[in-house]
Amino acid sequence: MLKIFKITAILEGISYLVLFSNMLFIKPSNIELYKTLLYPIGMSHGVLFIGYVILAFLLKNSQNWNVKDFGFILVASLLPFGTFYMEKKYLKAV
Repeated sequence: MLKIFKITAILEGISYLVLFSNMLFIKPSNIELYKTLLYPIGMSHGVLFIGYVILAFLLKNSQNWNVKDFGFILVASLLPFGTFYMEKKYLKAV
């Protein structure tokens, strides 16, 4: 399950960056393309985010994460590039 969490963390981070890229680069130049891409990108990011959080809760006890580490892992999903850093720091054994 840890390998699935690692993959989910990477995909969640990528989807977060794609969502930001859509907003920052495509929206100002092509609003129709932005609106077309917003739903599929947003939906995939939302599903990956929920999966990330659920997997983090499921892995908390088996990985012996203390409250501080677990809090950091959850906060990492809210920050751009946070899941990439978390994956390197906490999941390097996989």
